[in-house]
Amino acid sequence: MMNDKKMLGEILVSAGIISETTMKRALEKAKMEKIRIGLALEDMGVVTGDEIADALSSQFKLKRTGNIQNYRFPPDLLSRISVDTALQHLIFPLKIENGMMYLAMADPTERKVLGIIEKNNNVKILPFIATRKDIIAAINKHYMGNECKENGKKTVLIVEDNAAVRLELEKSLGKQGYRIISAKDGIEAFQKAISDAPDVILTDKSMPRLDGYRLLESLKAVPETKRIPVILLTATLEDGEEEETFAKGFFDYMVKPVKPSTLATRVKRAIQASAPRH
Repeated sequence: MMNDKKMLGEILVSAGIISETTMKRALEKAKMEKIRIGLALEDMGVVTGDEIADALSSQFKLKRTGNIQNYRFPPDLLSRISVDTALQHLIFPLKIENGMMYLAMADPTERKVLGIIEKNNNVKILPFIATRKDIIAAINKHYMGNECKENGKKTVLIVEDNAAVRLELEKSLGKQGYRIISAKDGIEAFQKAISDAPDVILTDKSMPRLDGYRLLESLKAVPETKRIPVILLTATLEDGEEEETFAKGFFDYMVKPVKPSTLATRVKRAIQASAPRH
């Protein structure tokens, strides 16, 4: 694993994209945050997704692909890989021909999932390197069927397993002019956070499959979602939990039931705080 990281760094340094000092800083960040070196470099803002993809293509001697969302793909092809698997591993099926599946992927070291796909579909995998952004855009369009955000509208993702509470929150924030998307549990919320890139997330604390705390942990582990402000919704707050909430990285918390005026103020504050400053 360390050899792979070093090789990627050598390619970027030799190409003059980063310095050796930057590479050392990125290695420290990757080790501390337990992420791959490419993600660390992208998160630092010193390389682009295309530069990482080009370097990986050179390192693993794999062809590059891009603009995947602009092509058409038959439903039978997409059904070979579930949306959950596609999002979790950032992979996308391009075509099947002569027993070979052409597969776009952001991380060519994801060998285990390739073996599973080959076995389940009785094919051999031919990997192509694509950027994380390209694959997410393709999944968003071809699997999720999502359209672009409505112009000028900020997006709020509401995560709540109680249908009545969820509807109440949707109506309240919808009146404020936000684009509203919702999820019934943490797994669905994680998928929508990646595909829809909401400006703020409201999540219940206790939910099936993935609770609010584990959802936040998952969001913080992915570059595309780690900076989205997340507000925790809870019916009760135990002793010491307020400090724990902020320590874990929640932007704010609210105790249910939430007044519409409080809800509007907290969401607006979160969006303003996350807006880029010039």
